[in-house]
Amino acid sequence: MIDQIRPYTLLIGRVVLGAVFLVHGLQKFTGGIAGTTAFFEKIGVPLPGVAAPVVAVLEVGGGIALILGAALPIVGVLLAVDMIGALLLVHLPNGFLVSDGGYEFVVTLAAFSLVIGFSDGGALAVDSVWRRKRALSPVR
Repeated sequence: MIDQIRPYTLLIGRVVLGAVFLVHGLQKFTGGIAGTTAFFEKIGVPLPGVAAPVVAVLEVGGGIALILGAALPIVGVLLAVDMIGALLLVHLPNGFLVSDGGYEFVVTLAAFSLVIGFSDGGALAVDSVWRRKRALSPVR
């Protein structure tokens, strides 16, 4: 029974995590990349003029990729690195609790990104469909 439910639990996890990253990335665009750049500069992010649009694109693109289940290992690692950056540059000094500006949320997102990234993606994952098609195609 667990094997029958697993693909759907991974689908739910993938879509929820993807939506979180998508919304956070869109927020960086809708608030203006200039505002995100200024914030990154204020908190000491290296090369804030480069980092702000890169992080925004990563979170939007990564969120969409998670939702679709595409390039999961790559996206999972990149999003985990993104969250580790947020941990080290912003949240670590504030302690654990998110209510205090702490790192519990970013650590959870980093870990969840790796878990989903190194899963098979579950039901309806583009990666799974691609793997099945490769397995069925004749070797040349």
